[in-house]
Amino acid sequence: MRASKAPETRESACDPHMPPIIYGTAWKKGATGGLVATAIRLGFRGIDTACQPKHYDEAGVGAGVAAALGATVSRADLFLQSKFTPVSGQDPATIPYDPDAPIQRQVAESLAVSLRHLHTDYLDCLVLHSPLPTAQLTLEAWRAMESLVAGGGVRHLGISNCQRLAQLEAIVDSARVKPIVVQNRFQAATGFDRAIRAYCISHGMRYQSFWTLTANPHVLAGPAIGALAARHGRTPAQILFRHLTLSGVVPLTGTRSEDHMREDLAIFDFELSESERATVDSALEAAGRDHQA
Repeated sequence: MRASKAPETRESACDPHMPPIIYGTAWKKGATGGLVATAIRLGFRGIDTACQPKHYDEAGVGAGVAAALGATVSRADLFLQSKFTPVSGQDPATIPYDPDAPIQRQVAESLAVSLRHLHTDYLDCLVLHSPLPTAQLTLEAWRAMESLVAGGGVRHLGISNCQRLAQLEAIVDSARVKPIVVQNRFQAATGFDRAIRAYCISHGMRYQSFWTLTANPHVLAGPAIGALAARHGRTPAQILFRHLTLSGVVPLTGTRSEDHMREDLAIFDFELSESERATVDSALEAAGRDHQA
């Protein structure tokens, strides 16, 4: 395969440094460090993790980043993103902060652990892993995260698993530091978050999709995307990823395969026409209707 050109950077009001595709590190366990180092070596510049030992080896991410840094890649070249995971999303045996402390202290302790794990003095983005049980508690956590931006340990904020537009609007309306990221599962069950994605575009935020391939085998196996893949000499996964990047979405990919990493980075080597993108959109719309039927 010929060498891929560098991934394009889509500048936005929120952060021109955010790469257009990000390597996700959930469920990698002991393989995390090697996979992260490989991803960076091949060209990934965005890494997503979380301070949640239940699903992430954040220290392994830090080891992989440290191994990859050198003459050609510096910390400033990377977009490191981690998450504050509320108590409800943690394994009670491995919570990385004091679960009995006030939320503000939980958030601060979680960040301190993340910075230590990642061998850095700042995060490019800190994501609230999920809204808390009430709007008031969610706002309390957000205020704590805003104080970390003011203190310099975090540059930007985001929200994950925020599946109701009204919930996102409430966060944006109340926030002093507005989110730049909404990270959600990309699936037919939510209509592929069309309303939330439109809201992100209109408010200068980036929608990050996860489980983009895993949740959509029926879409990838469909004749429409298959025909586009054959026409371009690409895989169905590359067609979907490319369509999303052209739509302002930042996909997360968590592949363990070096070949698939190369294919994911190679999506910037080709274009899709407006009519081809409409074909992909139609396939997604049909999948959403089939799920509701």
